[in-house]
Amino acid sequence: MEWSDILIDGYNRVPEYLGSILEGLTPEDLKWQPGRDANSIGWLAWHLTRQHDAQLADLMGDEQLWVRGGWAKKFKRPVDGSDTGFGDTPEQVAAFDPPDNATILGYQKAVTEKTFRYIRSMSSADLDRELGGPWTPTPTVGVRLVSILQDAVIHAGQAAYVRGLLQGRGWQSY
Repeated sequence: MEWSDILIDGYNRVPEYLGSILEGLTPEDLKWQPGRDANSIGWLAWHLTRQHDAQLADLMGDEQLWVRGGWAKKFKRPVDGSDTGFGDTPEQVAAFDPPDNATILGYQKAVTEKTFRYIRSMSSADLDRELGGPWTPTPTVGVRLVSILQDAVIHAGQAAYVRGLLQGRGWQSY
């Protein structure tokens, strides 16, 4: 197995998992928060995809699908590449009005497919390109790709947990 196959397999699991988390949820379910300072399923699904899109575009030196692909309009959000959810207040999270599940999953699928194209275009030497920044050690493209995936998986797990709280002990996402 090639390194690219491993990364693609990992990234492919996110939309599959997210689809099972969102399946059958109503708009009210997507907005439900287990506490007033807690994130909703809809916000988490949006944020995990936004961070993926924003970080991937930065890594590629490309425009975000959020902007170029019209996803901001589909989510009824500002066409602002910095609108990723990082630093959102509890009030902003509570005010987030997620679109339907198909739109959420459509955005996730589009970002994942862009990721696949990027990974397939790379050589193993490209993974070692240093990105700079204030971090020690200096991150590389390979490190950033794993970091983006890790963040998406963490937020998908959080969304699954919130769904479990919403629906009780009987729901299983696997």
